[in-house]
Amino acid sequence: MASSSSLTLSQALLTRAISINGYENSVSIPAFSGLKSTTTAPRIITNRSSYSLRHVIRASVAETIDTTTDSSLVDKSVNTIRFLAIDAVEKAKSGHPGLPMGCAPMSHILYDEIMRYNPKNPYWFNRDRFVLSAGHGCMLQYALLHLAGYDSVREEDLMSFRQWGSKTPGHPENFETPGVEVTTGPLGQGIANAVGLALAEKHLAARFNKPGNEIVDHYTYSILGDGCQMEGLSHEVCSLAGHWGLGKLIAFYDDNHISIDGDTEIAFTENVDKRFEALGWHVIWVKNGNTGYDEIRAAIREAKAVTDKPTLIKVTTTIGYGSPNKANSYSVHGAALGEKEVEATRSNLGWPYAPFQVPEDVKSHWSRHTPEGAAHEADWNAKFTAYEKMYPEEAAELKSIISGELPAGWEKALPTYTPESPGDATRNLSQQCLNALAKVVPGFLGGSADLASSNMTLLKSFGDFQKATPEERNLRFGVREHGMGAICNGIALHSPGFIPYCATFFVFTDYMRAAMRISALSEAGVIYVMTHDSIGLGEDGPTHQPVEHISSFRAMPNIMMFRPADGNETAGAYKIAVTKRNTPSVLALSRQKLPHLPGTSIENVEKGGYTISDNSTGNKPDVILIGTGSELEIAAQAAEVLRKEGKTVRVVSFVCWELFDEQSDAYKESVLPSDVSARVSIEAGSTFGWGKIVGGKGKSIGIDSFGASAPAGKLYKEFGITIEAMVEAAKSLI
Repeated sequence: MASSSSLTLSQALLTRAISINGYENSVSIPAFSGLKSTTTAPRIITNRSSYSLRHVIRASVAETIDTTTDSSLVDKSVNTIRFLAIDAVEKAKSGHPGLPMGCAPMSHILYDEIMRYNPKNPYWFNRDRFVLSAGHGCMLQYALLHLAGYDSVREEDLMSFRQWGSKTPGHPENFETPGVEVTTGPLGQGIANAVGLALAEKHLAARFNKPGNEIVDHYTYSILGDGCQMEGLSHEVCSLAGHWGLGKLIAFYDDNHISIDGDTEIAFTENVDKRFEALGWHVIWVKNGNTGYDEIRAAIREAKAVTDKPTLIKVTTTIGYGSPNKANSYSVHGAALGEKEVEATRSNLGWPYAPFQVPEDVKSHWSRHTPEGAAHEADWNAKFTAYEKMYPEEAAELKSIISGELPAGWEKALPTYTPESPGDATRNLSQQCLNALAKVVPGFLGGSADLASSNMTLLKSFGDFQKATPEERNLRFGVREHGMGAICNGIALHSPGFIPYCATFFVFTDYMRAAMRISALSEAGVIYVMTHDSIGLGEDGPTHQPVEHISSFRAMPNIMMFRPADGNETAGAYKIAVTKRNTPSVLALSRQKLPHLPGTSIENVEKGGYTISDNSTGNKPDVILIGTGSELEIAAQAAEVLRKEGKTVRVVSFVCWELFDEQSDAYKESVLPSDVSARVSIEAGSTFGWGKIVGGKGKSIGIDSFGASAPAGKLYKEFGITIEAMVEAAKSLI
């Protein structure tokens, strides 16, 4: 492996991905030879000085994309994609062959004629991104990656489709298969991620491109189906994409009129074209998506000519195209064709090849993508080198975003507090952290679901990301929690140095939980800033008071649930959240003012749980009082009452369970000695899960019912979240 000092930026990024994800056996660092592309790129009309946009579009439709590939070879390539999918699903006896069979023509043209990528470096920065939002049809993407020369999807990987340990799982997973940009499967998530990817490109282009030096220039393509169109999430994100004018987002709608239950006529009869036009999209209809290659090419050209809005290309296809008995039916959607129907399809499409066999002329045709991809990357590397000399400051910022390397000393910008500092709500302290980080971390950006003034998430040094000002860093998501979370996943997965945050009231994580789960699964380090974290928000009542939410996120794998108690813990949570790029973080923050407690610190937050005060010796306190967030103050005050009565008391902040679980057994024993069974926890939320911390003989004070509408102080008293309740519980155990 090459030394870091000799690596280009693209190679360094690949090296970093290998070290993090362990792809040594499937990806190697390429040696660039300066090879030039051997095909002619499609010509796109960009001069609008003498024509209206409508005239340009009409002219572009009349043109054809330059290509030396004859139609018979295109047919053979398309059928290769179909049969790789058919054979993999048949061997696994599980999967979804219908979509790959119907979408093979449009995806072939995309991957073979349109998109720029480097198969030997799936992480090259300026590559075009592809998202299969209809992720159940993942054999389509695996077949394309295989033909294009990606080392992550070899023949043996196709043959082990959906099997244990394979690089070809049942839905695309970015952390498993290099070349897959985002994790898709839950319908609507993919197109939402694609909006995030396109937003990231538009933002970077506006910030860093210079006249005559467009260092950021790539497209985001997505294929979505009827299921994605029906999910409310797609409405949220496509509304934002139109509002933001994401002109380099091109979505292909697989219009096959079939869902799992049958013909879409039973539940989905709206005019999708009109809806997307109303959302601010340009809409094109390809009426023959099965064999209309020139129609597809013309549609893509037209989409690229429209730069001020995203484009939806509705491609009418036949699900399961080529299957004589199952095409255009729900039976081909989610099950293997069966041996007899596979043979009938081979006969119907004139396919004499063995399972998984790629014809030599198809293999030879697709093999050119390896040298072409290397040339694309080498050209970009040279362009970046020249850019770096001309614009060193901008290049340094862009390099940080591309590589994920944080500026030296960035963490010193985080504010610190003492017990003498004025008390404040942790949502306000959070805003101080957000604004400090935005000044020193180039890829830090985000926003709120129409609650910025209440979540306290506005970046004061920056304006709003809007259609005309995409270089700005405040994202206005509107009342679209689910879309907000999913878009932030796309931003986070665009480049390692992007650190997006998003915010709403903690209770409304209910509206975005699916996106948050995908954050955790796909290792997207989004920071979720969740305010109004308990009954402490008061009079708005139980609809706005989260009770079970903290416990539910502690149960979710690969996500950090922080509940900071004061300013230092809030800053400490942000320090961890920024550095943990493969793990999302949730910060549950208070509306009510809290004091800065003696004993808390930024540094100790990384341990998850730690002692803030203790008057015992020999690691044997009479009782251990444990709190989080606004209730840590109650634990500290209860300890003082007990100490005045002669008891030895340890007070522990459990700011993040997940981080505590990562500590050594020796450290855990130093905080929670196993022979001290007298333990009391207090938290203004469900007691579910606290038995793990307090043990079988301990007690947990919490709220195992819904809240109520009243001032915060009254609620804490009525629900027993008090100093008196904690003292009484402790005495019962000593």
